[in-house]
Amino acid sequence: MDNDQKPSPSQLVTIKDLEEFRTKLLMDIRMMLEGHMNKTRKRWLKSHEVRKLLGISAGTLQNLRNKGKIPFSKVGGLIYYDAGEIDKMMDGLKKDLQ
Repeated sequence: MDNDQKPSPSQLVTIKDLEEFRTKLLMDIRMMLEGHMNKTRKRWLKSHEVRKLLGISAGTLQNLRNKGKIPFSKVGGLIYYDAGEIDKMMDGLKKDLQ
């Protein structure tokens, strides 16, 4: 059944029609998810983005910086964090807990 055709009241939708619809729907969802997953992630994050990502307060982030637990770069008055380094830090914490 073509997308432009509308079934008449006397027409039935067959199991084959439903299977084709299911397959097309799953393919469309997969394409949407792959497109979303393939977006390039920002490399440099600001403090508020890191706090949101980790679910921590500004004070906790400051403590992590002071203790050398989280690497950062300071440019002017702004502090930036490498997203890859944060991932490495989180992976290290995950291994310690196991």
